[in-house]
This record gives sequence, structure tokens and C-alpha cells, in this order.
Amino acid sequence: MIRVPYDEMHAEFKRILESRGFSAASAEDAATVFAQNSLDGIYSHGYIRFPRVVDYLDRGGIDPSVEAECVMSFGAMERWDGHRGFGPLNAKRAMDKACDLADQFGIGLVALGNNNHWMRGGSYGWQAANRGKIGICWSNTMPNMPAWGGKDRKIGNNPIIFSVPQSDGAHVVVDCALSQFSYGKIEEARLNGKQLPVPGGYDEDGNLSTDPAAIEKTWRVLPMGYWKGSGLSILLDLIATILTAGNSVQKIGTFGDEVGLSQVMIAIDPAKFSSSIDTDQVIKELVEDIRSSVPIQEGSALRYPGEREMKTRKENLAEGIPVNEEVWELIKSK
Repeated sequence: MIRVPYDEMHAEFKRILESRGFSAASAEDAATVFAQNSLDGIYSHGYIRFPRVVDYLDRGGIDPSVEAECVMSFGAMERWDGHRGFGPLNAKRAMDKACDLADQFGIGLVALGNNNHWMRGGSYGWQAANRGKIGICWSNTMPNMPAWGGKDRKIGNNPIIFSVPQSDGAHVVVDCALSQFSYGKIEEARLNGKQLPVPGGYDEDGNLSTDPAAIEKTWRVLPMGYWKGSGLSILLDLIATILTAGNSVQKIGTFGDEVGLSQVMIAIDPAKFSSSIDTDQVIKELVEDIRSSVPIQEGSALRYPGEREMKTRKENLAEGIPVNEEVWELIKSK
């Protein structure tokens, strides 16, 4: 492992994206998404994922010149067509509009269909929280997980994100795929030669396994909460497909690549009901109560969701972002 300064990583990403046809402004925003994910310790959707995105661009799977557009509007709700443009930029703009709608109506919803992979869904939860909004968003995926009780992949590990803002920026954010581990996290563990902390899928003998390489051979990942995660996956897919009039997990599975996804962005303005001081107090009381828990391991401390990212962000800004040297050399060669 080596450490790469944030500014150097961002500049390298921007250079590569501009060379693939992005405007300077779009390359700046897109590079920020990948560099910020890496800065926050979400390497699986940062520098590790970046070479795969470049491959999509080189194969013509993503058109950097197209942008999402609103095709229907009704008060606090809008339906957008992403035109299979660059997923993170379309998603960012959709969440921005959901926040604008929440400023006006107290709540805003943008159903973004026909978009490409948005990378780290938590980015849009943090984005909403940075604007003082409660954020809820999710995306469907290609069929990459068996429904509970099945062997073949029929449902998506459809990531869902919730965020609650704090006025000091230390937001409370949950970002989770509906598989026990995202595919990116499994890949990250394998690259770093680590086992998963708990079983994340099945090996070739049909046994639950913590070995990321064994799981990658079968791609039989485990729904979080077993049947509960399976059920949530199906419902999130249904809601997103209905609201966007876009593609379901089943249809995305016929495309060959994970493109044309259906995503939902919801922003809620808590300031319409109470002040930021009141919201901060609610969060403070809840977090303090959780931290008063007796830890399983003596000397350890409980964290609230999003706290680890804040700590990692501070460390990586000071020391540089830890990266796999082989992957970094691959990126620089693009």
C-alpha cells in the first residue's frame, strides 16, 4: 500500500475523464465524486472502481456528453430520464433538484430512470445533509443476488441510504447494499488479502463463506437479514421501477452491462417543522444514549453511522489516501 494525496488523486481522475470527452466542469465534478469516496475510506467505490468506469467509457457504455432531463413534473415530484449518461453526475443533479423542491414544498422527490451506476450511494445522502435536508435514496441494480431460498441471481442488492443533518456537518448517514457486503467491498477484501468479518455468500460447495475469492467464484452473495433483505430488495425495485417508468432488475439483467438503472432521490426539510438547534439536540441525546451502551469488547467505543467516515476523512487528508499500488499504477496508465 502507498498513500496518495487527495489533490493528486483528484487531478489524475480529472485528467483521465477530460481525455474521454468530459467537459472541464463535468470532469471536475465527476473526479470529486471518486476522490471524495476514496477520501472517506469508501475505496470500493472510489479509486478501486475508477478503472472499471474508464473501461465503460472506452467501450462506449457511457456517453459523457448527455445529461438527465425532467420529463414529468407534479408539484413536489419529478420524473427524470438519465439517457444512460454518467451516473454520479446525473444522481448529484437529481438530488440537488430534490433539495430545491424540499425548499419549496418541505419535501421533494426525483425519480431518475435510465441512469447508469451512481457509484457510492452515500454521496447523495451526504449531499442532502450538507443542504440541511433529511435524505432518502436508493437504486436498483442488475440481478446479482439470489432471492431467499434460490440459487440463481434474480434480485439486486439495491443500495439504500438514509441521512440526517447536523449543523456542524457531522451528519448521521447510513449507506448499505441489501447484500451483507457490496460487491465492491468483497473485491476490496480480496485485493487486500483479507477475510470478511462475517459470512458474505456461498462457496462452490454451497457453504456460507468469509472468503471473498470463493464468493467471487459463485457470485452467490447473501442478502442481509436473509429473507428480510430479499424482501426489501424486491420492494425497492418495484417502487423505483413504478416511479421512474424505467427498468426493473430483471430487465437490466438483459442488457449485458449494469446500465439503465432506476433511482429515487427524496429530500425532506426538517426546518419546516423545527429549528436546526432542535434537530441537533435530538441527535445529541440519541447518540449519547447509544454511546452509553456497555461494549461487547472492553475498551471499545460505539459509533454512530457516518462517524467513521468523518474520522477517516480527517486522517486521509492529513496523511494521504491509502491505495493498492498495482491499482494506482493501472489508473495512471489510462
